[in-house]
Amino acid sequence: MKLDVLVKDVMKRNIKTIKDTDSVKKAATLMKKYNIGSVIVLDKKKNMVGILTKADIVYKFVAEGKKSVKSVMTKKYKKISPRKTLEDASSIMIKNKIEKLPVFEKNRLVGII
Repeated sequence: MKLDVLVKDVMKRNIKTIKDTDSVKKAATLMKKYNIGSVIVLDKKKNMVGILTKADIVYKFVAEGKKSVKSVMTKKYKKISPRKTLEDASSIMIKNKIEKLPVFEKNRLVGII
């Protein structure tokens, strides 16, 4: 018998966010403080508009010299339901070559894996 672990059972619920108008330095400081690899980027209406990862900072901010969170963040992010399995999540992550996957319940951000 195969037991499928669900995304909701392993996702991180305490999500760190920044505004799309914040500085990359502020995002990096937050990531360092909490020892995390990404932050969720919100617009002024508190809707998710992207995700900012350590790789985004290194490749876009440092290497390319882009200045703002808006220009550095990944805008086309993938998401998953908390009711999906870890196998589903890993498949999405491998296929899209991503390390972070936001978890949405309906249209509400509830976690990240």
